[in-house]
Amino acid sequence: MHIWVDADACPGVIKDILYRVAERTRLPLTLVANQWLKTPPYPSIRSIQVARGFDVADHHIVDQVAAGDLVVTADIPLAATVIAKGALALNPRGELYTEENIRQLLDLRNFMDTLRSSGVATGGPPAFSQADRQAFANQLDRLLARR
Repeated sequence: MHIWVDADACPGVIKDILYRVAERTRLPLTLVANQWLKTPPYPSIRSIQVARGFDVADHHIVDQVAAGDLVVTADIPLAATVIAKGALALNPRGELYTEENIRQLLDLRNFMDTLRSSGVATGGPPAFSQADRQAFANQLDRLLARR
């Protein structure tokens, strides 16, 4: 299993959890972003800086991910694509994207996008909380135990 992180919008506390996991398990961890990222000097951790542009990091992850890998992302279309390739996708808030829930999540995302485009203020996600951090850590532990 290789862990890929859509790192531009990934909270720092989630990256810290992933760094500790990579150190403990020696699983390869790759953070992909359109900006330079400082990462710990562990042999299994690397970061890749891609060019700026719409979905450039997402496309890089999709090109590299293999069945059985894990992608950490809040990007629902990216999650849908990696699931179709046989990879796992986990939201930084601990929600596991699956074949069973991804269609509904895509539909909801598209509906909210339509509302925003028409001028309706939909607000954003709630602030990242300690409960979100714990939910992510718990779900990650469950996924790693299954491998």
